[in-house]
Amino acid sequence: MTDSTSIRIPAELERKMDEAIARYPSDHRRSAAMPLLHLWQEHFGFISDEAVMWIAEKLGLQPINILELVTFYPMFRQQPPGKTHIRVCRTLSCAMAGGFELMEKLCATFGIQRPPDGEGMHNPITVSADGNYSVEFVECLASCGTAPVCMIGEELHENVDPNSAASLIKEGRPPDRPPGNGGLETAAPWPPPHPLEHRLIFKNIGRSDWTTDIDCYLRDGGYEQLKQALTMSRSDIINKVKNSGLRGRGGAGFSCGLKWSFIKPDEKRPVYLICNADESEPGTFKDRYIIHRDPHQLLEGILISCYALNARTAYIYIRGEFPEGAKILERAIEEARARNFLGKNILGSGFDAEIYIHRGAGAYICGEETGLIESLEGKRGYPRIKPPYFPAVLGLYMCPTIVNNVETLCHIKHIIAMGGTEYSRLGRPNNTGTRIVCVSGDVQRPGYLEIEVGAVTMGQLIYEMAGGLRPGRKLKAVIPGGSSAKVLRADERFKLKQRQADGSTIEREMSIDEIPMDFDSLTAAGSMAGSGGVIVLDDSRDVVWVLNNINEFYAHESCGQCTPCREGSLWMKKITDRMLRGGGVVEDPKTLKTIGDNIAGRTICAFGEECPWPTQSFVQKFPEEFAARARKPVPPPLPPEYTSEELIEEESIPTVPMAHDPGWEKAGAKGTI
Repeated sequence: MTDSTSIRIPAELERKMDEAIARYPSDHRRSAAMPLLHLWQEHFGFISDEAVMWIAEKLGLQPINILELVTFYPMFRQQPPGKTHIRVCRTLSCAMAGGFELMEKLCATFGIQRPPDGEGMHNPITVSADGNYSVEFVECLASCGTAPVCMIGEELHENVDPNSAASLIKEGRPPDRPPGNGGLETAAPWPPPHPLEHRLIFKNIGRSDWTTDIDCYLRDGGYEQLKQALTMSRSDIINKVKNSGLRGRGGAGFSCGLKWSFIKPDEKRPVYLICNADESEPGTFKDRYIIHRDPHQLLEGILISCYALNARTAYIYIRGEFPEGAKILERAIEEARARNFLGKNILGSGFDAEIYIHRGAGAYICGEETGLIESLEGKRGYPRIKPPYFPAVLGLYMCPTIVNNVETLCHIKHIIAMGGTEYSRLGRPNNTGTRIVCVSGDVQRPGYLEIEVGAVTMGQLIYEMAGGLRPGRKLKAVIPGGSSAKVLRADERFKLKQRQADGSTIEREMSIDEIPMDFDSLTAAGSMAGSGGVIVLDDSRDVVWVLNNINEFYAHESCGQCTPCREGSLWMKKITDRMLRGGGVVEDPKTLKTIGDNIAGRTICAFGEECPWPTQSFVQKFPEEFAARARKPVPPPLPPEYTSEELIEEESIPTVPMAHDPGWEKAGAKGTI
């Protein structure tokens, strides 16, 4: 291996690396490992062995500390890509819209021989013979409403027609596609608000006079709530957030004010705030648009939260797949610093706060708060066990830490403006405020919609706000809270308890169309509101194909720390893949459920709880479709055994009695004859 000291590093690159290192405490330089890997790959194209050695030496680490990141995070490459590198989203909404056809067209156009599906998971990049182009399938790019999408270099392209993909790459931006959409290559114009919407977070999106610079934000009353908050006591701000009833918008729906109250008012250790912008749940694409179209709203929410928590440092952990979003936030941070909205002695208040951007590198598990913290510390995103590692007690650098989602932090500004009590009047009891719902799949107008929580039903969302299903199609199922949410079948009946105006509750039986879009109602219906990603499936969809796509995502994204999750998620994917290809045996549906049941409750983090939910619910709700794909008899359990390929190829599977020792039944309790 080459001596790291012999590598010539451009002065500008090393300057950027030194700036990145300075963003972290001097005794926690390891946190800069991922930023340095990003900078290296952006300059050289891939991470070589020499890069691992050089970065390790730069940070005072062992090479294995860097190599473990390169082999864990999918965005880091150990081989050079083509001159033009194309990443195609393969998760559910894009797959339904033609993502696989897009990949086939690209490969045919550029003469690329791509490995069959299921192969090359750990080295997915395939390069054309001339070295000019390379392609890879990637997991959700958080633009499900404009599927199918791909990234060409660092630029996102949405609503890509598979038949014209090659011309898009060769010619660049089509002449009829306007620039200036906050860095997004969006084919469709920003939609106006629907009459059933109540836009609070998204009130500026789509305005013809709106830009992302600070001057525009200030003209619209920006940072006034920060000025107001700086005159209040910290306990008053926390009480306002508690009184508002705000629940986290990232997936768990935990009380934001209650989470904040876990930080002791007299805490002596540094307190950190982390904004979770690692939006990775398939079906969810709200945070991307907040960042791209209204970055200062997010910064104001973060700064108010920092003041309330007495946190002097905040990190925005943003998806690696949001390079333009990271640049927009960096510009916004510099603009805010220039106006003294962050930095030293903010607006003469005596309060100091800094906000830094930290890019992820393609790992869904880093959406889990302790996995995110591990990643921010420069390690693999392995979630921590709770207890004792509750972030509010032992978080970043073993200090008290609050982790909140992008949308959640934006609501803080509006709670200060309206007051907690007034804010709580939006929505329903225990389901207050507004939330952004992302609709994708088999609807005519996919996209994001901001609604009062619980004020809109599932039927209104699908048929009125999202334009209904395609002509001639009927609703088959809905995944209401991101791909990990349990599926709801269209012809089910649900019994839900509803609170009346006088405080009493009554039980009502209702159809899927009548379910209110709130946390508690969706939980009572047997699913969850989750991250707000609603994926609609019509009657043309094969649910085994749908589940296989979801299973492939979770098999790929399991961090591998816990055996039940690591092995079980991959096992479920292998079974549904085999069923799709004609090799299903009669025991497969039962086996799928058993595997899911044996993952749940046996892992460190919630990923192990959630990854079986799609399998458990699809197999339970659609038994007839799974049985139709599982008709071959069970092969003998002892030699001759059958591989997956043999099960698929053989028309029928001969069975033989299980091998049996004639004397075994005479064995006693000690197992001896």
